[in-house]
Amino acid sequence: MYLGSSKVRIGHSLNEAERQHVIRRRKTVLQCLQKHNIHCSLDEVPNIAVLGSGGGLRAMVALLGSLSELKDQELLDCIMYLSGVSGSTWCMTSLYKEADWSTKLDTVKNNIVQRLANGKVNWLDKYYKLKKYLEHDNFSLTDVWAVLLVSYLVKEIDENTLTKQRGKCTNDPYPIYTVIDKQRKQSNSCFSDVWFEITPDESGYSLSGAFVDSSCLGSQFENGKKITDQPEMDMLYLQGLCGSAIADLEEDLKIIFQEIIHFFFPTNTQERNASQALDVQKGRQVLPTLVELNLCVLRQEDPTVKLKAMDDLLRDTAECITKLLTWTWGTTYNFLYNMKVEEVDPSVLHSKTREYEDSGVLLNSPYFSVLRKERDIDLIISLDFSTGDPFQTVEDAAKMCEELHIPFPKVTNIDDATREAPQDFYVFEGSGEAPTVIHIPLFNVVNCNGDIKEWEERYSWRKREYSLDDSTGLMEKAYSNITNNKGNLIKEIKHVIERKKSLDKLD
Repeated sequence: MYLGSSKVRIGHSLNEAERQHVIRRRKTVLQCLQKHNIHCSLDEVPNIAVLGSGGGLRAMVALLGSLSELKDQELLDCIMYLSGVSGSTWCMTSLYKEADWSTKLDTVKNNIVQRLANGKVNWLDKYYKLKKYLEHDNFSLTDVWAVLLVSYLVKEIDENTLTKQRGKCTNDPYPIYTVIDKQRKQSNSCFSDVWFEITPDESGYSLSGAFVDSSCLGSQFENGKKITDQPEMDMLYLQGLCGSAIADLEEDLKIIFQEIIHFFFPTNTQERNASQALDVQKGRQVLPTLVELNLCVLRQEDPTVKLKAMDDLLRDTAECITKLLTWTWGTTYNFLYNMKVEEVDPSVLHSKTREYEDSGVLLNSPYFSVLRKERDIDLIISLDFSTGDPFQTVEDAAKMCEELHIPFPKVTNIDDATREAPQDFYVFEGSGEAPTVIHIPLFNVVNCNGDIKEWEERYSWRKREYSLDDSTGLMEKAYSNITNNKGNLIKEIKHVIERKKSLDKLD
């Protein structure tokens, strides 16, 4: 079992735990291919990655449905990697807390759907969880967001950690969660060191090649060595970190504030008993008070009254509250502090902390986690649950890859009519070292019978509650995208194997 290290690793190779997972998984993929009369040697087995875009609960439920249908069509075992952004990561965290989830997916799926429909996190539990987070260094708005919003949406407070997954999911695709470095994104410079990946084994800058054992992510480092421990992030915080698009939307605070009030003042909250009523009421007041506090600062108004109100709600937390006034999100000790790394911008190396946020604010699909050269991806299956232009993610990925000189297929022949009425299956064929990309828009002319806008509105990313019927209806759309294209998926897998064989002969 891989035990990790408290030292920073600089290099582009895969960490040993991931490398061993890929070796084991390759045998599973080979057996799966043989079921479909696809024959190749173990060395010729393609590395296939499934990407889940952002899109709130819509992405969470749709990714769950897509993976379930891949399982039913006996294609899930062909997948080497599963990577997600924002709402798709909420699905992933729910899956990977179950050991070898892909071997019992029907049961796991039903449990998740039932939880979304009938689950509830009471305000007292949220209040105590937030107080627990306040004890950590670098408390930020991400902690508040995770406790008060994400737990409300996903209907649980998941206190498991990433490293608990080690050795539990050997029969599943290797998981990669993605965020971005907020400061690097805002610098408007080259985005080579903006992409940040988080796996059960190692986390770090995907393209720069700077990583740390995931158990140490958030601990304090200097010159490449850990100097102070911090508690390992739990899955609730990870969900908040990956789903924190609000971290980049200061200009929308007024609108967001109204949304928050609507979210967090249900009409029939039940307190457990009279002695707990005050704590419950305090919990319900925390986020609205916090947003009012930030509004005061952004408007350059005197925040004294709001600051006192927040301090009354969360006793002995004035220092943490003051930090929140700067609208800080995802604040984490920088494991690269005071190091010398040629491929990392000096601005990263000289800061004691970094801020990480939802990568969907830059690219709403996790292409760059699987485009690391050493992962040697042959085929990407892009499941797009985004709002708006159904091709924006793949087009933006192509543009960014061109700027960064990363091999990526040409994305062509997407006109306005296609954007308004997309089909359910697109192939952008790779050549040379570029992977082939299959792009599948969630709502399309095939599964919506021409009523795409109606389905988009029914399942808006703003939708906050999913009944059993809601989840069933959405997953049926996701099912059909896989079922209708089983033959096309097999065809493209065969193509990439033939291309892999041809390239091997040239070498």
